[in-house]
Amino acid sequence: MATGDSPGIFHLVLIAGRQQKDHILAALSKKGGHIINVFFGSGTIKATTLMEMLGLVQEREKVIITCLASNEEAGAILNMLVDDFGFDKPNTGIVYTIPVAKLSY
Repeated sequence: MATGDSPGIFHLVLIAGRQQKDHILAALSKKGGHIINVFFGSGTIKATTLMEMLGLVQEREKVIITCLASNEEAGAILNMLVDDFGFDKPNTGIVYTIPVAKLSY
């Protein structure tokens, strides 16, 4: 897929509780998310930076998911996160989009 200067593609970044990962990934796939990436993190630092870099932190409580989506897909994904996962309520998650001016893959 390649696009010109149109902001019709968005990079979506989502942070939520790790226990929601599988359900959110399935929903993102259904709503048309492309090139989905998953990272694990924690909400607060509980170990030294060195321990974290070495992977010695036992529990990862947050999941960070990124994907690409068209304008229409991004809108549907944002609505789905509010309707199905309660992202409009405090302490449930955060999601934002960044317009992508040019893309080639």
